[in-house]
Amino acid sequence: MKIYRSILIAGLGLCVALPAAAQYIGVLQSAETNDRGIFKIMVAPIMVFGKDGADDDLGITARAGYGFTDGFDAEFKLGFFDIGTYVGADGELWLVKARERDAGLDASVAGGVHWILGKDNGPDIMGFDLAPLASLHVSPKLELCGALTAAFESWDLPAGAPAGADDSLTRLHLVPGFEYRLSESLDLVGEIGIALNDDSSTYAGAGIAFYLR
Repeated sequence: MKIYRSILIAGLGLCVALPAAAQYIGVLQSAETNDRGIFKIMVAPIMVFGKDGADDDLGITARAGYGFTDGFDAEFKLGFFDIGTYVGADGELWLVKARERDAGLDASVAGGVHWILGKDNGPDIMGFDLAPLASLHVSPKLELCGALTAAFESWDLPAGAPAGADDSLTRLHLVPGFEYRLSESLDLVGEIGIALNDDSSTYAGAGIAFYLR
């Protein structure tokens, strides 16, 4: 009986530990919001690097955004990974604008919500996101970008989970990146998300943003 109980507890512990495997949609944008009335579509592969012997997870992400004002936009996001599907939405508010277009420093803050729909009996996860962003124009076409991201996630524990088992975590990343204008309608965007705590995994991603003007 003790052996079976130990196996059961170990199995439940594994289920509880599953959220430590992460999916990330990334930031993949500068601190400038979409212009008013402009639609944005982006597709980007993202590689999440496994920790503690876990496999790397290559996912495909997509997002669609719209500029509601000259300083606020919103995006809907999807990500498809081996261990789950990411669904989310956020808004970005442009706080500091460079004095000249395509020159100087911009700053914004983004916030939103996301769900991770687990596969293979993995738990569904809900999270809230917050990210201050800054970007610096180093040329008319190139911006260097940076963000500090925080995701506050929680999930329902399985029946019979050990007492005191965690049902929430916080993921923190420092995210350096770039945005390069290929044309008036196309941008190349790339970044690395550097894990800042034990609950986070480092990731890297790059993609093409297409603007419908």
